[in-house]
Order: sequence, then C-alpha cells, then structure tokens
Amino acid sequence: MQDWVQLLVRWIHMIFGIAWIGASFYFVWLDNHLVAPGKDKEGKGLAGELWAIHGGGFYEVAKYKLAPPRMPDHLHWFKWEAYSTWLSGMAMLALVYYLGAQAYLIDPRVASLSVTEAVAIGLTSLIVGFICYEGLLRSPLRRNGAWFGVVLFALLTLFAWGLFQVFSPRGAYIHVGALIGTIMAGNVFLGIMPAQRALVKAVEQGKAPDPRYGAMAKLRSTHNNYLTLPILFIMISNHYPFTYNHAQGWLVLAALGAISAFARHFFNLRHKGIVRPWILVVSFIALAAVAYWVSGRPATMATPVAVSAASASITDKASADKSAAVAEQAVEPVQNSAGGALTDDQAMALVQARCESCHATQPTDPLFAAPPAGIVFTQLADIVSRKAQITTAISTQYMPLANRTGMTAEERQALLAWLAAK
Repeated sequence: MQDWVQLLVRWIHMIFGIAWIGASFYFVWLDNHLVAPGKDKEGKGLAGELWAIHGGGFYEVAKYKLAPPRMPDHLHWFKWEAYSTWLSGMAMLALVYYLGAQAYLIDPRVASLSVTEAVAIGLTSLIVGFICYEGLLRSPLRRNGAWFGVVLFALLTLFAWGLFQVFSPRGAYIHVGALIGTIMAGNVFLGIMPAQRALVKAVEQGKAPDPRYGAMAKLRSTHNNYLTLPILFIMISNHYPFTYNHAQGWLVLAALGAISAFARHFFNLRHKGIVRPWILVVSFIALAAVAYWVSGRPATMATPVAVSAASASITDKASADKSAAVAEQAVEPVQNSAGGALTDDQAMALVQARCESCHATQPTDPLFAAPPAGIVFTQLADIVSRKAQITTAISTQYMPLANRTGMTAEERQALLAWLAAK
C-alpha cells in the first residue's frame, strides 16, 4: 500500500510541476515577445501586444503597463500550480526520505544519525536556507542581478557541501532540490501574489498602482525562471547515481546547476531577439568537461562503518543489529577466494549476504514489503541475467541502499571482477 501512495503522490507532483514550470516558461516567453501596440491601441496604457496561433485558432494578447481602466469580470490567477507542486513535493520528501530515512537519507559511512536527528537537520536546512534567500532579496544586492546570482549560487553550493557532510549523497541532492523548490514557492507566496493582490485592489479603488510591487514580483519571477532547469535536474538525478555518488558529488551538483542556469540565459535573451549562440556553446563544452571529470573519478569506495542502533528508529534496532551481523559474515566469501577470482558459489554467497535482505521473494529488511522493482537474487541465473544492472549499481555505490548491509570496497571489486568474467 505504501508503494501505491508513493506512486500517486509522485505522479501528482510531476503533473503539478509540469503545470507550474510550463506556465512560468510561457509567461517569460510572452513577456519577451511583446511588441509595441498598434496605432489603433495608442493611449490605452498597453505595454505591448502579441498575436499567436495555436490549436486551430488565433489569439490576441495584450499587457498593460500597470493596470486596465477597470477590473474585468473574469480574472485568471496563477498560483495553485506553485502551491500544489511544493505541497506534493514536501509530501514526497516525507514519504520517501523521512519515513524511509534509513534507506534513503541516513548513510552510516557519512554520519551516525537517528531518524529524528536526520529529519530535524533536513527541515532546519530548508528553513535556514529560505531565510538566507529572503535576506538577500531584501538587501541592496537585489539591484545587481549578476552579483545576486553569484552570491545565491555560492549559498546553494555551501548548503550542498554541508548536507553532504551529514546525509547520504542522494538525500543531500534531494534536500538542495527541496530548498530551491521552497525558494520558488516562497517567491510566489511572499512576492508575486501580494503584488498582484495589491494591483487588483488599486484598480478596484480607482487608485494608481504602486510600481514597486510589480517590480519586486517581476524580480522574483525572473529568479524562478533561472532556477527551473537546476531543479529539474535534481528531480531526475536519483536515476543517475554516478552524479551524486561521485567523490565530490556536491561539486558535481553545483557545476550542473550553474551550467543549466547559464544555458537558460540563452533562451531568455533569444526570446528578446538577442541571439548569442556562444552561451550554448560554452554550456555544452562545460557539460562535456563535467562528464569527462565525473567519468574519470568514480564514486569513492569508502570502508563502511558498522550499522548501529543510533542510525535506526527504536522499533528497528533489531534490524540494525541484524545488518551489522550480516556485514561481518559477508567478508568470508572474499577472504576465501585467497586473492583470486570468486567462484560462483562465493559470488552467490556474497550477493545473498549483501543484497538478499531486500532482493528476496520475502525481504527481511523492514523497509520493503516486496523486492524493489520485483528483482530477486535467489539463484545464480538471477544474478547473471541482471549483470549490467548490478555492475552499474555496485560501481556507483547506488546499491546496497545507504550500504545498510556494509559491503566493503574489496567485496565490490571482487564481485565486479566476477561479473565482468560472465
């Protein structure tokens, strides 16, 4: 049942996210494509207009410099896309990373945390990061877009580094994404919507709107626009463990975030009629350089620490003790190989010791009621048939999850060598 709940919330989060980012992209595109209104519309207070064709029909769109002479009968607001995306995202964070903290958030090789401590650190990091952003936005620095971007990038990079000191790499990535999502939703709630309500109120009262509200809303909207590509990368990054499991995974995240935001700048300029292809060229070269760097330095093969009861909730202490016992027993297959290649029986024993707690017909790990992705390793043929998947999962340290069973670097190398020979 838990899997179905996660599926539904993830699905909803994706739908709302598409709606929010799609609307954001559209309005930025719209603003950048407005042209001066025709002579027949002079004196109407228009900032620009645009004609478009879509879905078999023509559309005429006009934007006022401040507000129309009177409020229309029907006015559409764009806010629930942002709120729904953030709420469903936080629900996903709680369901996957907080309720499943021992598998996805806590890594005993990084820090020995209890579930309560890990959740408290995660939520505190979001609150502190958001407060820091709001402080920057209310400072004179907001008037200099380039320097504001540099400082915000440095702040997010610092948070990424700090989270890598306490969480699993995957957990650190998702919390940086949650922080960016909180900043973006906060921009809508604290800046864009208040400005729009003030604008509507001024029109209803027949007063001239204060242009400062609109300017701040526009600034927040621009920030959201540049943050969309970095957060989209983080949303899909859990499928690519070679990024977050890299020895400097936090730096990989910072580099890819900067590159994607820079690439977004090309499209923002292009919408204004300014075409600077060198921006995309530099972005692709930088991306290729990061790919080369990441490929040349695989994930670190740190020796795991013993799984302790402190890294589990009180109800899972028995599971933590069992994981520690299994970790000790699993060394035997590698030691018995006497420095040579593993035999089939030794490889099978190693997989059973390190992987079968989850990938069995009836998993013994309390976090899984059924084998993840339906993958089981009860027979040698099961392992050989999934050679490519296992090789990727082990070499990137994606599996075992948070190394709960304590697979050592020597065991990884021995099993990888055995798989390569198959």
